[in-house]
Amino acid sequence: MEFQMDAAFRRSFSRRHASAIPPRQQHCKRGWNSFLNFSRRISSTSTLLHNSLRSSSSLISKRKAANILVNVTASGRGLETLEFIQSGKLGEHPDEASLREVVDLEVSCLAAAAARIRDRREDGNIVTFSPKVFIPLTRVCRDFCGYCTFAASPRPGQAVYMSVDEVLEVARAGVAAGCTEALFTLGDKPELLYSQAKHELEALGHTSTVSYAAEVARIVLQETGLLPHMNVGVMSREDVILLRRVSVSQGLMLESISEKLLEPGGPHYRCPDKHPSARLSSIAAAGEEKVPFTSGLLIGIGETREERLQALLALRNLHKQYGHIQELIIQNFRAKKGTAMAKAAEPPLVELEWTIAMARLVFGTSMSIQAPPNLTPTMTDGKEWKRLIDAGINDWGGISPVTKDWVNPEAPWPHVNLLAAATADAGRLMVPRLAVYPFYINDLWLDPTVLRRVLAHENSLGYARAEEWSPGLAQDAHSSFLEDKLSNLNGGSTGNHFDSVTNPAKISVGTDGTMHPTRAIGFQGMDVKRILKKIEEAVEPSEVEVTRLFRAMGPEFHDVVKAADELRARVNGEKVSYVVNRNINYTNVCGYKCQFCAFSKGKLSENLRGKPYSLSLDEVSRRAVEAWERGATEVCMQGGIHPEFTGETYMEILKAVKTAAPELHVHAFSPLEVFQGAFTLGVSVEEFLVELKNAGLGSLPGTAAEVLDDEVRRLLCPDKISTDQWLEVMETAHRIGLRTTSTIMFGHLDRSQHWARHLLRLRNLARNTGGFSEFVPLPFVHMQAPIYLKGRARKGPTSRECVLMHSIARLVLHPFITNVQASWVKMGPGGAQALLAAGCNDMGGSLMNESITRAAGASHGEELSPKEMETLILSTGKVPYQRTTLYGDAPAQQRIRAFSARPLT
Repeated sequence: MEFQMDAAFRRSFSRRHASAIPPRQQHCKRGWNSFLNFSRRISSTSTLLHNSLRSSSSLISKRKAANILVNVTASGRGLETLEFIQSGKLGEHPDEASLREVVDLEVSCLAAAAARIRDRREDGNIVTFSPKVFIPLTRVCRDFCGYCTFAASPRPGQAVYMSVDEVLEVARAGVAAGCTEALFTLGDKPELLYSQAKHELEALGHTSTVSYAAEVARIVLQETGLLPHMNVGVMSREDVILLRRVSVSQGLMLESISEKLLEPGGPHYRCPDKHPSARLSSIAAAGEEKVPFTSGLLIGIGETREERLQALLALRNLHKQYGHIQELIIQNFRAKKGTAMAKAAEPPLVELEWTIAMARLVFGTSMSIQAPPNLTPTMTDGKEWKRLIDAGINDWGGISPVTKDWVNPEAPWPHVNLLAAATADAGRLMVPRLAVYPFYINDLWLDPTVLRRVLAHENSLGYARAEEWSPGLAQDAHSSFLEDKLSNLNGGSTGNHFDSVTNPAKISVGTDGTMHPTRAIGFQGMDVKRILKKIEEAVEPSEVEVTRLFRAMGPEFHDVVKAADELRARVNGEKVSYVVNRNINYTNVCGYKCQFCAFSKGKLSENLRGKPYSLSLDEVSRRAVEAWERGATEVCMQGGIHPEFTGETYMEILKAVKTAAPELHVHAFSPLEVFQGAFTLGVSVEEFLVELKNAGLGSLPGTAAEVLDDEVRRLLCPDKISTDQWLEVMETAHRIGLRTTSTIMFGHLDRSQHWARHLLRLRNLARNTGGFSEFVPLPFVHMQAPIYLKGRARKGPTSRECVLMHSIARLVLHPFITNVQASWVKMGPGGAQALLAAGCNDMGGSLMNESITRAAGASHGEELSPKEMETLILSTGKVPYQRTTLYGDAPAQQRIRAFSARPLT
C-alpha cells in the first residue's frame, strides 16, 4: 500500500511538472530537474524495497528494508509538502510540522521551491542592495565572541569612540559616492566593562554608548541626509525609542537560538549580550515601537540545522506579532586569524543554500532575504552568487564604495559593477534601495523628521532615486538625462550608469532604472510582453496591468519605450509639432491650499514667495496683441482662484482678449476655474461653458487634474474639485463642442497605481467623447513646492518615471488620444527632446512667458523660440511642424512673424 501511494504521487508529480517550466523560472530548471529525479529515485527505491520485503526470508533483512521504506515514503511525503509550500497552498507562513517534513530533502529541491516563492514577489525579477558607508562608532565591546575581530580592547592614548568630525568625514565621502545609508555598527555596552569608555562618554556628555550613537546619528541625518541604520547591540525599550527618532531602521542579528554556544569552549562564552532570550527581547521591543528591523542568522558556528530552523521560527513568531522585520540576513561564518575559531571549519556553500532556502520557505514571498556577497564561499565555476540567487535571496545587503567591511575586513565588498553583472548573468536586475524598505516608508513606521529625509531619497517604487536630476533643474546640473542619454532609447541604449562627468565611481542608475547595461541581462519580463501584445491587439489593459508597466526596468523598460515609439510612428509619422503661444497668468492670488503649488499668493496661500498680483484688463489686452504681433496663434490663460473673482471676471478677461486680438485662439480656464465661475454665477457648468464659448473661448486646458484619484487629492489638494467633478467639466465641454487637453501632474506623493487609474479614467472619457486633443504629462517640480518643503513629498519623478509616463500614456490612451506632449518647461529642452524617442510627437508651446513652473523653482519656462524649437526637433532626425491649438496648419503670416520676432525684454 505504501509503495502504491508513493508511485501514485510520483506519477502525479511528474505529470504536473515534467512537461514545462515557465520561461520566467528557467533559472530554477536545474533545481526542478533534481526535484523530479529525486522523486523518480524514491519510486525506484520503493519498488526494490517492496520486492525485498516479499522475498527475503531473513527477519533482520526485512526489518532493515522496512526501516528504509519508511524513510523513503517520508521523503515522498516531503516532496508533496514542498510542492504545497511553493505553490502557496499552505499560505504565506507554512506550519511548523509541514516545514519539518521538507528539511531533509535535497538542497536543490528546497532551493528551487524557494526561488519560485521569491519569484511571486511583485519585484521578483530584482535583487536590491543598499549603497552605504560603514561607521564603526566604537569597536570596544564587553563581549568576547570566538569568531570576532571587530571587537577590540581599549588602548592607552587611543579614543574609544569616533568623534563627530570623524564620522561626518566618512558620511560626506559616502554622499559624494552616491550612498544613501549610514550603517552604525558598534561594540556592545563597552562602558559597563571598561572605565576608559565610561569616562569618554562622560566627557562627551553621555551616560551610555547608545545615547552617544543617537546624537551622532541625528547629526549625520541633518547635515548629510544619509539615512542611519543602527546596529548597537542588545537594546532596552528605551534605547529603541531613542534611536527611532534619528534612524530609519535598526538591526540585531539573532545569530542562533542555541544556548549551548554560551557554554565554555563555545563561540558565545563570556558574551552576556549573546543570550538568545536577550536578543529576542530587543527584537520584540523594536516591534512594539514600530521600528523597521533587520535580523538574521550566523551559520556554521556550532549550531545544527534543527537549531537554525528553530531560530527562523522564533523570528517568524515575532514578525507575525508585530510585522516589523523587514529583512533577514543569512550570513556564513568565516574563520579569522587571531580568534578562538581561527581553525574552525567554515560552512560549505550548500549549507548557506539550505539556510537561505529554508528562510524563504519559513517566511514566504514578502520577506526580503539577503546574503552578504563578500562572504560567499567561492566555487571553481565562479557561479557562487548565482547559487545564492537560485536559493531564494532578493537582496545583497549593504555595499560600500567608500568604507571596508569592518566586521569582515579580510573580505572586501565586490565592486557594484561586478556584482551587477553577475546579478544580470543570473537573470536579475540589480537596483539600489534605501535602508528602509518600501512597505515601511510612512508615518506609521518612521518619525516625521526621519520620513522627510527618506522621501527625498526615494522613487515611486520606494527604491533609491540614485540620480541627481529632478524636473526643473538646469540642463548643466545633471548629465544623465538632460543631454543625449535617451536619444537612442529605442535602439537599446545602456543609459548613464555611472556619472562620467562629476565622479566616475558614483553609484547611480541608468534611465532604465538599473545598475548594469541591459544588453547583458538575460531576464525577460513575459508579463510585460504579454501586456504590450494585448495593447497592440486593441484590448484595453486593466489597472493592474498598467501598474505593472510602470514597474518596468531594464529590458522591460526598453520594451515599453520601443512599443510606444513604434505606435507613435504609425500614428503620427516623423512629424513633431509645436505651437507658438503666450501664457498669460492673470493673477497669482488664490484662496485654495494646493500643497504642490508655489505660484499662488494671498492670505490663504501657504507659500508667500514673491508678491501677489492681478493683471488689469488693459495689461491682459496688451499682452495678447503683443503675442499676435510676435507670431502667436494662441494665448493660454490661467490663474489662481482669486477669492474676489466670479464667472463674470473670467468673461471680462476673455472678451478683453478677443476684442484686442480677435484672431487669437483663446485656450483658457481650467476645470477648477470653470467650476468656480459657474458656482459664483449660480448657473450650471454647462450653461457657463456655453456662455464662454459664445464669447469666443476656443478650448480648455486640462489642468487642475493633478492625479485623478481622490486618495491622492485628499492629501495633495483637499479643497479642490474632486475627480468626478473634473471629469464632469471635461465631459460637458466636449458635449457642447469645446475641445480640451488632458494632463497629469505626477511624482510627489503618488504611486504607480494612481497613475494607472488616472490614465484609464482619461481613456474611458476620451472613448466616450473624442474631445481630448492631447495628453500632457507634467512632472512635479519640487524645489519651492510647499508639500516638499514640509517633508511630505518626493523630489519629483525620476528620469525613468518621466519616460515611462509618456510611453505608457501613448500606449494606454491609443486610439482615443493621439497626441502626447513633452513639456520642455518641466523637463528642460534636452529632456523634452529625448522624449521624442519615447512616444511623444509634440513639444507644446513656445510660451513667451511662463510663471507657474518657475515659481516652483524650475530653471526653464520663459520662452523657447520657434528657431530653437525646430533646431531641437531636427537634431532628432524628425520633421518640425508649426501647428495651431487644435493641430491645424499655422497661418503662413504668423509663421513668418514668429521667426522674425525679437526676444521679449
